[in-house]
Order: sequence, then C-alpha cells, then structure tokens
Amino acid sequence: MKVLVIEDEKMVAESIRAILESKGFEVETVYDGEAGTEYAELGIYDLLILDVMMPKLNGFQVARQVRADRCSTPILMLTARSDIEDRIQGLNAGADYYLTKPFDSRELLACVNALLRRQGDQVDELRMGNTALDLASCTLVCGENSVRLSAREFDVMRFLLQGKGRVLSKEMILARVWGYDSNAVENHVEVYMGFLRKKLQSIGSNLKIEAIRRLGYHLEVAE
Repeated sequence: MKVLVIEDEKMVAESIRAILESKGFEVETVYDGEAGTEYAELGIYDLLILDVMMPKLNGFQVARQVRADRCSTPILMLTARSDIEDRIQGLNAGADYYLTKPFDSRELLACVNALLRRQGDQVDELRMGNTALDLASCTLVCGENSVRLSAREFDVMRFLLQGKGRVLSKEMILARVWGYDSNAVENHVEVYMGFLRKKLQSIGSNLKIEAIRRLGYHLEVAE
C-alpha cells in the first residue's frame, strides 16, 4: 500500500512516515499543497494524508482540486483546527475522515486501516468490456475462460483497469507498480504489457492494451 503524506511540518511528516513504514506501508512525503496536488493526481497512491494549514494551497483547496480531477483516493485530513465548521469544510471539500492534532499513533493507524478497508470492500472485481479482474484470486475472467496472473501482471492490469481508459505514462506505471526506489526501467513496462496482451487474447477478451507513442498505455474495448 502506498501513502502520500502532504504536510508542511517536516517533523510531523517524518513522524507519520515512521509510524506507517513500521507497519509495512510505502510512504512519500511532500511539504506544500501545490506539490501535494501534483503528486496526488498521479493516481498511484492508495491513501492521501493531508494537512490543512500549508503554503501555496491549503488542505481544503488540495482536496477540492483532487476531487475535481476525479481522483477517488481516500483522504485523511489532519489539522490542529478542531472547530466543527472546519471539520464540515474539510468533509465537504472531499475528505473521507478528519483527525485532529495532536493524535495518538494508534488512532492514526486505526483511521488509515479503516479507510483502506472501506476502499477495498467497495469492489471485489474490476470490469471493462467482456472481461473482469477478480481481485481476490488475481484472475482475469472472460465468460467461462480465465487465466491466473502473476503478482506483477496483476498490479499492472489493476492499474490499467482503474484508469478506466485513461492514458497512463510508463513513468506512472513504474512508480505505481515497481515503486520510486526500484531499478526497473521502461522496458519492464513494455515486457509486462506483452505478457498481458497474450493472456487477454488467450481468454477471448475484447480488451486491447493500446500504446500511444510518447504518452503511454490505455485500455479500450475492441469493436
């Protein structure tokens, strides 16, 4: 699970990073609202942890922008402001939960797990065209035909399906699937797209993985 922490107080951001990494999360930190919006809109994170009072763009503005750009990633908003009006403003801006500073690490983890669990419970498959990706079994299904995916193939296919036809750059796919710190290169993406094309074809899927020169990949349904 990848978490983006958008928090201008670096000590707080690093404290949150340490708490989450100790539980196995991958964590990225940015320190102002403008950079936070750019990172969030990459669409590679499972959760956003968002401070309210930040330079350039405040947390309310970030949440509204992210939601306006159709990013559905859960948002946990953090703030020292505990007034009910501030909470309402945060929730109306698009936050899923509002946690007041100072907070206990156990409460933070409980909120994070609850939001991720809620996100995961919303669907048990992703579907496009005549094909579904079973999230529990890592299996592509088309009618009575099915094929099991490797862990990496599954991650790539899930990201493509979550994109709902949107063009995803090789950089985005590498960051989402392999991680920022990986030594993987763009050729790895090309290889796995080849694997997935063969598996889609083997089950009679009408999904096509299209390469857009210099832009990336997207899914489309064949006519």
